[in-house]
Amino acid sequence: MGSVRVERTEDGFVARNESGAEIVMGSGDGLFSPVELLLAAVGGCNIMTVEPLTAKRGHRLARLAVEVSAEKESPTLLRSVTVTYDVELPPGDSGEVFEAVAGRVHERHCTVSRSLQRGTEVRLVLGD
Repeated sequence: MGSVRVERTEDGFVARNESGAEIVMGSGDGLFSPVELLLAAVGGCNIMTVEPLTAKRGHRLARLAVEVSAEKESPTLLRSVTVTYDVELPPGDSGEVFEAVAGRVHERHCTVSRSLQRGTEVRLVLGD
C-alpha cells in the first residue's frame, strides 16, 4: 500500500512518504504529535472520501469539515475516536445524500477508521 519513513532530526522528528512529502512532528508548539497525526488521518480519510462521493451525486456541500477527537483509556491507549462533521448544505438539500454517503464511508470505505475499529496488527522488526 505504501510506506512512510520517520527519522529523528536536529529539530525533532520528520515523516516522509514515498513521493517526498514531509510532516514535522514532536511535542512542542507548532508541531503535530503522533496521536494528532492519527486523528488527522482518520479525519482526512473520511472527508477525502465523502467529498467526491457527494459531489458525484450532485450534492456539492457549501462547507465540509470534520473535528476529530479522542478519549484516552490510559496514558498509552485510546478508548475512542469521534468524528464530528461540520457541513453546510446547499439550498434545498435535505442532507439525505450526505448522511447516507458519510455513513457508508464510515462503515465500509475509510481505510484508517476501519483499521482502527478492527484492531489492525502492528508488527515490530528490529534491525535489518
